[in-house]
Amino acid sequence: MTVTTFVTLLFVVLISISIVSSENHDFHGAVFNVRSKFSAKDRSISSLKAHDSYRHLKRVVDAGVDVHIGGSGRPDSVGLYYTKIGIGTPPKEYHVQVDTGSDIMWINCIQCQGCVNKGYHGLDLTQYDPNASYTEKPVTCQEEICKDINGVTDTVHGCKANASCFYNENYGDGSNSMGYMVKDVVQYDSVFGDLITQLEKASVIFGCGTIQTGTINSSDDALDGILGFGNSNASVISQLASSGKVKRMFAHCLDSDNGGGIFAIGHVVQPKVNSTHLIQEQGHYTVNVTGIEVDAEFLNLSTYAQHGGVEKRRAIIDSGTTLAYLPEVIYKPLVNKIITGRLDMRHLYPHDGYTCMDLSGSLDGEFPAVTFHFESSLSLKVYPHDYLFAYDGLTCLGWQKNDMGSKDIRETIVLGDFILSNKLVLYDLEKQTIGWTEYNCSSNITIMDDISKFLYLVGSHRISSAFSLVIHRSITFMLLVSLLIIHAK
Repeated sequence: MTVTTFVTLLFVVLISISIVSSENHDFHGAVFNVRSKFSAKDRSISSLKAHDSYRHLKRVVDAGVDVHIGGSGRPDSVGLYYTKIGIGTPPKEYHVQVDTGSDIMWINCIQCQGCVNKGYHGLDLTQYDPNASYTEKPVTCQEEICKDINGVTDTVHGCKANASCFYNENYGDGSNSMGYMVKDVVQYDSVFGDLITQLEKASVIFGCGTIQTGTINSSDDALDGILGFGNSNASVISQLASSGKVKRMFAHCLDSDNGGGIFAIGHVVQPKVNSTHLIQEQGHYTVNVTGIEVDAEFLNLSTYAQHGGVEKRRAIIDSGTTLAYLPEVIYKPLVNKIITGRLDMRHLYPHDGYTCMDLSGSLDGEFPAVTFHFESSLSLKVYPHDYLFAYDGLTCLGWQKNDMGSKDIRETIVLGDFILSNKLVLYDLEKQTIGWTEYNCSSNITIMDDISKFLYLVGSHRISSAFSLVIHRSITFMLLVSLLIIHAK
């Protein structure tokens, strides 16, 4: 046996041992150390509105028509929260957006035509090379997941034996993403004890993007890809669940003050949350709003309700949108209720597309809280400090009129990050429910291992980095191979 053959065989054996040992390890849950794209000093209202405008334009495709949920993945490059994961063997590090509004995981591919090399805040972007990973496997159009991705129930159009599974996403703002699906090892932090994590591996099918056009390829906003946590069979959470590693449950707690938070896969048992059911056959996490309360009075949710109809309004829960967007029939009465009797209309200033006031100091005692009521007795209380923002020496209202996109979108409530921040939001896709509770996102949550029933603490900004382990293991392995080559000589 030659030295080259021996080293190659050893390399394959060690990789196999590493993967098998990791996949057989008792799994207690996954944790993603998220960071905010908009820090306190970078959170200008104009940048936030531009971000939301971009997302709303794209939503014309998703929520404006009845699209099969498996095909509703939206590879956002403009994300509020992002994390780092390792992909491939040997692993490379990628910055990806954490997005509850997207289904598939999607990474820039080495064959990408015209992809930018620098992304958000000058971030060096990394392109995935399937040929550089020993664990990469192609995904064919004949596989069941390809049907989910392309939104079909039968054979994918034009599918031939052993042909690649392709995806093609078009967006309302003219952006387009195309590529093919691959399967490879993804590395992340697994909960191993109280505030302790250990590197975990799982095989995940994701998109290898070869063509990107439009806003999604902007060097001002680009990341390496997205980590989709949508409700389809192709999402990361669904794939991990189908492999038996987790149940389809995850939670996030976004810290508006420190710009990070907790994003965990697993059965969260503390804090307790009240929940409401998700509306079926919707491409987003959508629920029914049954009332909006201001100053102990309820607003009409529609003009139809004034004539004896049932008051109910769809609302999208979207951690990737910044502010709260309301249909016109709700927006105007809400703003009037907040302002009337508290502020002379002459003191209101239109500024950067927002309604602003020349006020300062704590305003929680001066303005009312707004409470959204949902089915199953779930409520969401939005305090003045949640919907009022200091900007250019003024105080501005964060409520926005939803005037973008199709009629269907304009009639929908969208509750974004500022409303969801500082709350533990729990998605239970096993029961198809979503719920939340006010919470200090810089503290700990408790998840339960459903097999052992052990409880483990997960903390914000306290988890160890898996990537130091990734680098350490890669260096150790290369040193081992070098020593073997020297010894063989």
